[in-house]
Amino acid sequence: MITFDDFKKIEITAGTIKEVNSFPSAKKPAYQLTIDFGEKGIKKSSAQITKLYNREELIGKQIIAVTNFPTKQIANFQSECLVLGVVEGENIILLQPERKVKNGSHIA
Repeated sequence: MITFDDFKKIEITAGTIKEVNSFPSAKKPAYQLTIDFGEKGIKKSSAQITKLYNREELIGKQIIAVTNFPTKQIANFQSECLVLGVVEGENIILLQPERKVKNGSHIA
């Protein structure tokens, strides 16, 4: 179990996907995402969401991500945030705001 104070340390933020690239060197099928988090800046992430989402439909989609993890190297790519999704079998369904929000908005 974690405490509420532990939870408050997690920076969960809304952002908009600006760029999607294929990631052929990833062990599992994934995209390389470039995400705009407003005043918090632009961050990159690797996301294993190729089964349900094509590159074109992801551009402009708002997502929810953890933005205060240390950078993680995945193959030859530096992932700077963790895009959140619901795991349903082998599929990952992206978490996203119900309505359009300002990039960089904090999730409470």
